[in-house]
Amino acid sequence: MGRNTRKRRMPLATKAIAGAAALALGGGGLVWANYYASAHESKNDAWGGNRTKAVNAQVATISCPDVGQKLTAVPERARGEVDGELATLDQQITEAYQRLATTRDAQARDASFVQNAILGPLKDRRKVILDRIKLEINRAGGNTPGDLDNLAPCTGTPVEQNQTDAGGGEPGQDTGQNDGQDTGQDTGQDTGQPGDNGGQSDGGQNDGGQNDGGQPGDDGQQGVGGQAGNGPVAADFVDITTVQPNVPAKPRKNRNASNGSFTTRCGVNANGNHNTDNVIVAPGVANGAHHLHDYVGNQKIDAFASNDTFLQGGTSCQNKNDLSSYYWPVVRVQDGTQDFDQDADGGGKEGNVGRILKPVQAQIKYVGSPTGKVVAMPQFLRIITGDAKTTTNGLANANAHWSCTGFENKVQLTEQYPICPQGSQMVRTFAFQSCWDGQNTDSANHRTHVAFADERGNCPGGFRAIPQLTMRLVYDAPQPAIENGVVKNAYAVDGFPEQLHKAATDHDDFINITTGGLANKIANCVNSGRNCK
Repeated sequence: MGRNTRKRRMPLATKAIAGAAALALGGGGLVWANYYASAHESKNDAWGGNRTKAVNAQVATISCPDVGQKLTAVPERARGEVDGELATLDQQITEAYQRLATTRDAQARDASFVQNAILGPLKDRRKVILDRIKLEINRAGGNTPGDLDNLAPCTGTPVEQNQTDAGGGEPGQDTGQNDGQDTGQDTGQDTGQPGDNGGQSDGGQNDGGQNDGGQPGDDGQQGVGGQAGNGPVAADFVDITTVQPNVPAKPRKNRNASNGSFTTRCGVNANGNHNTDNVIVAPGVANGAHHLHDYVGNQKIDAFASNDTFLQGGTSCQNKNDLSSYYWPVVRVQDGTQDFDQDADGGGKEGNVGRILKPVQAQIKYVGSPTGKVVAMPQFLRIITGDAKTTTNGLANANAHWSCTGFENKVQLTEQYPICPQGSQMVRTFAFQSCWDGQNTDSANHRTHVAFADERGNCPGGFRAIPQLTMRLVYDAPQPAIENGVVKNAYAVDGFPEQLHKAATDHDDFINITTGGLANKIANCVNSGRNCK
């Protein structure tokens, strides 16, 4: 499959695994259009394209332990190779999920097919990479977690038992239980805490996205849905006017609070600066994100960029001393249309389909701490907020906030996308970690060098408050409609294909890169109580 192309030499074990994967997957690389040939009976309907009837598939997606989050003590000189091996693990999951999506007939005929043909081989390939990771860490003088071998097995997540007939029949029984709406969600906008709204279960309805140009359709995907057969589903959406207010009160500020703010204007990616890399988590690996990013700020960010490259990158920001990189996964409308990457890795080949929405506003602001002064961010500080893998990891690191204009101070959603009323726009907000360990610009799992303040705004022991980066992205998103348990005109955030485009997988990335003393200017502005631009 060879999508993760590194400049550094690929280990022989990794080459062997890539070859085995190619053989297991047919040798020629999978495309989503193959799904129809193997999994569905197709027929025409009023949508003007093919729609399909489901076979009796039993597994919706693949869940694998997130190895990277377990590696908190990788020696610095081993991190490049370890990051590359972690990217290979991601590639293996992508390939296994694609095989899952293209073998529904075989799964229906043989109850052991998924275990024997997909999960078993995947475990074996993961075990080889885990052994490589242990070797690389040990060679660098580090120690690996004793339970690393236990992270090799993956599981198949069952589908919800519902079916929708391609001819427009009623959706079947939804087995998901509605957990109700938690009114205690924290938006994270001021305290920086990840939110959790305890939203409704994913119930398993199909979403009604059309098939266009050979993309897998919705109606065959029990509990999976989506124009590419990997979500979202109807239960991933909620009419925001029906949700009880859930935004908590802001923490009380003490007399030493840093009350100022600094706004940087960097545009909305009008020039279409996109790629599917992630230089923070997968440096040197092409398509390391497996989904498409919007970039504003620094214009030279890709998998192969270095700190020296960053400083030469130029910027879309009005303040030319702000060379920082601000990037996030794109949002797409699944209305049967496709975009420029419909046949590309990270795009249509990996289930990220539909028309890309460009934000109409991208507001980037740094704010202070309610409990005291902040210190300047260090050069090249990297922060990831949220978790692209919450479908398998759970919500511990979720920090997604979805809302609508006119509702932002009342309702913020983590596990569902909002259906906004007429005249209201969809909004994504992010509040990054606002505490820094005072030493490191990154960490082995890209999390432990920064932290969130507690509900009162205090940093953990040993951490210092830094200006908190907040972002607000506004979109003119078409209004999704749910009819008979099917969502039409759905929108969804790009993500890893096996994560099923869940709202909670939203995340945002940042690299602090400044010149001309800008980092100190931001801190001084925030500390002095001024509102600067």
